[in-house]
Amino acid sequence: MMKGTVRPVAAIALAASVLLSGCEELSRAWYISQYERTLDTYAQIDTTVTTVTSRTGADGRGAALISAFFGLDNALPKGPTDRVACEGGGGADGMPVIFSHEVDIKTLEPGDFRITTESGATTRVTCLTLAPADDPGELRTALLAGELGSAKDQPLTVEIVGNVLSLDGTLNFKGASVTATRLEAGPTLVWAEIVPEAQWELGKEATVLPWGGGERCPVGAAQVVRVTWGGGVTKPDGPDPADDNERRLYKVSVVRIGGATAEITPFALADLNDGDNNHLLCLDTTDAVTSVSFPAGYLTDPREDLNPDTTISVQQ
Repeated sequence: MMKGTVRPVAAIALAASVLLSGCEELSRAWYISQYERTLDTYAQIDTTVTTVTSRTGADGRGAALISAFFGLDNALPKGPTDRVACEGGGGADGMPVIFSHEVDIKTLEPGDFRITTESGATTRVTCLTLAPADDPGELRTALLAGELGSAKDQPLTVEIVGNVLSLDGTLNFKGASVTATRLEAGPTLVWAEIVPEAQWELGKEATVLPWGGGERCPVGAAQVVRVTWGGGVTKPDGPDPADDNERRLYKVSVVRIGGATAEITPFALADLNDGDNNHLLCLDTTDAVTSVSFPAGYLTDPREDLNPDTTISVQQ
């Protein structure tokens, strides 16, 4: 999925000419020039008027915050953040906050959050965005930017104090809270789910943008599992995304027909080249999946903090 929007007729015409000429860099430059932010918000008060008060979904899961990761202290890249994430975010603190359900961006604003630091101070979110995690099924990670704390006075809790609705409009997250993960901690798996077949898009390639939609699982996948990290992850010592080496490190626990358990490895790893905090595990079995694990020391957050051993149960 394209991050933001571009004018479709012009995009098709230019894409055709670029493909014919083989000029990939020209294509990338044009798409970047046409990029428009559509998932960033700035209101410092809650502007959502709603009668929705339910905190529990039809599936029995509560509307909750499942992670808040203090990932960067005054270190969001100035140019890229202001250009593709949110204006005024460059050079600020960065904190991905992950919701239990996908959220409606029209109801999500900086003023909906209260961040309290270890000293008891409250801090201000300048802006937020759901990009780059905005492929189908991913709209649960909000990147908060602002002066959110410091290495000496780190965020302690994050609370929703405004009306924030789920994407389907049935849940209100007001009152949800979570303890923040400390700056020096490495990234962990915080969410895993079976991806509905309607969202598979098997064989779809990644977009040309570094924050564009990632590629989908290959044709022939029998099941797809999405795993979400507390923040964006790359290989150590650079910006390179995970690849087949990390694919072999993922271990997926399954229950076979008859009740026997087994541990398998995805036959492919997808959603790798879009700069977000999600990976797709492509499986060649329909056996029931129960959990996913990944060993310590192979992926880092933007501060180069290495991941610890991490395991997450899979939401069915």
